Amino acid sequence: MVSCSWLRWVLIAISAFNARNKHNEQLTTDNGLFLPMRLWLSKNSEVPLREQLTTQIKLGILSHDLRPGERLPSTRDVARRYQIHANTVSAAYRELAAHNWLDFRKGSGVYVRTLDRTLPLDTQLELDQLIATFLQRARAANFSLGAIQTRIKHWLALQPPDHFLVLEPDEELRAILVAEIADATNFPVQSMSLTDCARTGLPAGAAAVAMYGQSERVRALLPPDTSCLLLRTRSIPEALSGAQRPAADELIAVVSRWPEFLRWARTMLVSVGIEASALSLNDARTRGWQRALRASTFVITDALTARQLPAAPPARIFRIIADDSLAELRAFVENYLPQ
Repeated sequence: MVSCSWLRWVLIAISAFNARNKHNEQLTTDNGLFLPMRLWLSKNSEVPLREQLTTQIKLGILSHDLRPGERLPSTRDVARRYQIHANTVSAAYRELAAHNWLDFRKGSGVYVRTLDRTLPLDTQLELDQLIATFLQRARAANFSLGAIQTRIKHWLALQPPDHFLVLEPDEELRAILVAEIADATNFPVQSMSLTDCARTGLPAGAAAVAMYGQSERVRALLPPDTSCLLLRTRSIPEALSGAQRPAADELIAVVSRWPEFLRWARTMLVSVGIEASALSLNDARTRGWQRALRASTFVITDALTARQLPAAPPARIFRIIADDSLAELRAFVENYLPQ
């Protein structure tokens, strides 16, 4: 995500700034080869040393401090100069070479690769170029890294969310909710377990979404000033609205990857007078589940499993999220987010 990338790059820049007094001269090897840019590495940063190296070399290439065909010092020279492990430098060089930033020439060394603008060097290349240009201009204007970080955080906080994030502990239910929200809103949807959210926090650009039953647990994970869109479960009348009662001899297949959906659908159908013997429950996580549907008159399924159903028999989707909650999500996209 754009906002995460900005903060990550600034964090790396701040790590370099904190280390600049220790290693602030150009690297010169025993053979007189020098790196025509400064590297600042901080061993006390939360950013791994390898990432500090790769990011600063990318910045050097994008800003033309490192020019195509320029030879880089050996991994041993860099490791000795900055008192880091040679494997760290080697891993950084290999990563950059794998993404077409550097070339390994047998018996000669490591060189800056000529960028082919017609080929995608990196999925983040265009963003990296923008960030490199921004940081270069901001530093040339004598803005401190602290000021840059503060203003970037300020502007990121003003940006509207760019995706819904479903927070739900049940993996299978999470996937179904993502499918329903995507179908209803045509807006990007991602998901995260509560455990992952507790460990990493809410990602930048996310509008948190959760079922009402998880509201207390989710709110406990989020900062006090962070809102969360709470979703109601569809009622039985909503789920059965417009449905015709099947004939007594018709076999109804219920299929889903979520075991609770199978139990919920069975309870709902039996409660409105469908014989339990007329229901065939099928777990979509098992092999051959699609073949088991052939003997059924029609299929009841969830929004996610519906995408994998054969053309026949006909299917009816029972949705988990209530209509008014889906309407709230659509209104959020239409009214709050820029079109």
